[in-house]
Amino acid sequence: MLIESPPSTPDVALRAWCADDLDELVAAYRDPVLRRWTRAPVTTAAEARRWLDDVQRDWADGRRYTFAVVEEHADGARLVGNVVLKGVTPQRPAPEVGYWTASWARGRGVAPRAVTALSRWAFDRFPEVAHLDLLHQVDNVASCRVAQKAGFVFQEILPARPPFPLDGHRHTLHA
Repeated sequence: MLIESPPSTPDVALRAWCADDLDELVAAYRDPVLRRWTRAPVTTAAEARRWLDDVQRDWADGRRYTFAVVEEHADGARLVGNVVLKGVTPQRPAPEVGYWTASWARGRGVAPRAVTALSRWAFDRFPEVAHLDLLHQVDNVASCRVAQKAGFVFQEILPARPPFPLDGHRHTLHA
C-alpha cells in the first residue's frame, strides 16, 4: 500500500504495516497490559497475518488507516506502537484516533508523538474533517495523559458499552 506522505515526528515515524512486522506484532501483544485495552489480541502468527491482512484491506476500502510506529536505532527500525484513524465517513461527525504502545517503548512519549503525527496527517489528508475524537475507558489513566499531551481536550464521560465494561472519556482535537 502506498502512503503519499507518511507522517512522522521527532524520533518516531509512521509507516504502513508489512509482513516483516509479524514477529514484533506478536511480541507486542504478549504484554498483558496491551491485551487488557485492545479488543482483538494477536497471540499467534496466524492471528497476526489476519490482522495485517485486515489492516491492508481497511486501507484499500478507506475505512481505517492504521500505521506501524517505529523508532530508528543503530541496528535498524524497531516497532514501538500502532496508531489508527477510524471512521472517516460523511455519516460520522468525527473520526476516532486509536493507538497502542509496545511495553518496551512506554513512558518515553512515543504515544503522544505518534498520535500528534497521525492527527496532523488526518487533517491534511481529509480537509473536511473538523475534529478528531480519542476515546478510552475511565480507568485508563495513561490514555488520558496521552490525549492531553497530544492536544486533545476532555469533552465528556460516555456510558459503558460492550465490549468495554466501564464508562469512557471522549477527548477532542480541532483542526
